[in-house]
Amino acid sequence: MSFRYPLLLAVALLVAVGLVAAYRIRHRRRAHAALRRSTARQHVPPLLFLVALTLLLVGIARPQATIAVPRVAGTVVLAFDVSNSMTAKDAPPTRLAAAQAAATGFVKAQPSTVDVGVVAFDQGALTTRAPTKDHDAALAAINRLHAAGGTSLGQAILASLAAIVGHPVALPDPNSTASPPSLGYWGSATVVLLSDGEDTGGPDAVAAAELAAGAGVHVETVGFGTVEGTTITVDGYQVATALNEDLLTQIAQTTAGSYHRAGDAKALDTVYRSLDLRITAKPESVELTGAAVGVAVLLLTIGGVLMVTWFGRIL
Repeated sequence: MSFRYPLLLAVALLVAVGLVAAYRIRHRRRAHAALRRSTARQHVPPLLFLVALTLLLVGIARPQATIAVPRVAGTVVLAFDVSNSMTAKDAPPTRLAAAQAAATGFVKAQPSTVDVGVVAFDQGALTTRAPTKDHDAALAAINRLHAAGGTSLGQAILASLAAIVGHPVALPDPNSTASPPSLGYWGSATVVLLSDGEDTGGPDAVAAAELAAGAGVHVETVGFGTVEGTTITVDGYQVATALNEDLLTQIAQTTAGSYHRAGDAKALDTVYRSLDLRITAKPESVELTGAAVGVAVLLLTIGGVLMVTWFGRIL
């Protein structure tokens, strides 16, 4: 325990000692004048008053204590498919707009202690916002997304892992006998992959998911669109596009995550409830003045009740 104003604590203790001495002198004089012996009960209410007054004086010194305050912490990377297929309108208003709306509500629901990052991917992937506790910055990055290009789910996972571990991540050469790169263990990190699941380019998405699983990172996949599919216009051509639930499910299950089918802005509610975040303890300074005053008031009340009950008077 510490005190913001330690000098006032010394003054409070001197005052308390003085009050105790004054009470003893006064009590001896009254007992001598009345020619009677005192009982232990007579000292209880005054003792409560003295302790209460001491606590009030100590409160002036602003006592503080450092305690471990539990909090939820972790890292969530939102990986957005921004390929041309995400302009399809089978998840109104478009697949991408539905994903943006769902992710916006998801970010707003996160505790301030959770780091949120944003990755945008088409045939390549780019971290548009590194994981940060500045959720407004993450929301701004989500709002800036626009669709173009093909789709590489493998690049999306690798870029998300890079954002989590803090350095570039690549799959090992399939022709090499070397072990996969060690990324450390990131059990409180989650990648939320928002996509229609159409994979048009490498690297292998399941192999990337296995790399994530080895690092303890869960990948939660959220599918936008319909299995029946629809058509979109790309460079004057009509292109068919449909939700690939099988691949999104396989990616999620490889990392002990889950696949979630989405059609509106409430898509990520179940993802939020399934996040594997951790509870940490952060030392924080807590002021105890209120507690000291509360105890003092309680003691004053008890002392007053005892005085009235036992002696029929307050003093």
